[in-house]
Amino acid sequence: MSASRLLIYAASLLLVAAAGCACAADAATTPARPAGQANPASAPPADPAASSYSLGLYMGSQMHASGLQGTVSLEQLKKGLSDGLAGKVATEDDKARMAQMLRDGRQAIAAHNRAQAQQFLAQNAKATGVVTTDSGLQYVIIKPGDPKGLVPSGSDRVTVHYRGRLLDGTQFDSSDSHPIPATFRLNGGMLKGWQEALRMMKPGAQWRLFVPPDLAYGDSGPAQIPPGSLLVFDLELVKIEAPEPMPMTGRELAIPPGAAPGSPAH
Repeated sequence: MSASRLLIYAASLLLVAAAGCACAADAATTPARPAGQANPASAPPADPAASSYSLGLYMGSQMHASGLQGTVSLEQLKKGLSDGLAGKVATEDDKARMAQMLRDGRQAIAAHNRAQAQQFLAQNAKATGVVTTDSGLQYVIIKPGDPKGLVPSGSDRVTVHYRGRLLDGTQFDSSDSHPIPATFRLNGGMLKGWQEALRMMKPGAQWRLFVPPDLAYGDSGPAQIPPGSLLVFDLELVKIEAPEPMPMTGRELAIPPGAAPGSPAH
């Protein structure tokens, strides 16, 4: 999580603005009512006490997710909120201190998750059917796939079905949740653990992958993936397609037959 993003949830006014944007987005996606149909009754005004609690709860949960539950001084946090609501503006020093605290909390979470991953992988390596590669990737072959099929290589395009979970079983992504097939270029920046596994899979193969943090997102993953997380994927290789040929350009057409690549045209 970047420092700028970490600053966002600490600003209560931005949260209120985000809520307003969400309402506007909902309105934009609501079908138009037929002419003459009355608008529904507007929602009652928010209860200040309940809404204030909700705002504090959201901020607290975000701080907990950032590893700050044992670090934040509630007394000083309340003082800062009070001063901010009174109009006091955070200085650059204030912002730097807050960013450092958030970085420290995130690093603590990453260290904890990496220790859990290491412990899990050590035990999992002893389980029946688990294969551990030199990189530390672990996998179980659920279905071997087409015995006559080829494995992908180079810049082949692969279409897959997948489901990704955290070590505690929380699902963070699935190909079923997207409207189009999951198709990627093998060397196009996918996770290192995926690249390694797919280069050994044949069409129709179904594997379960246990991807160590350094073969996944490391300490800098998307918001739904805590730093330093081991990831578990159920991965099926549906098909392999050769990369599309590069279109011919005018410069290429101007190279005389038999000339070495890169030679100037005459």
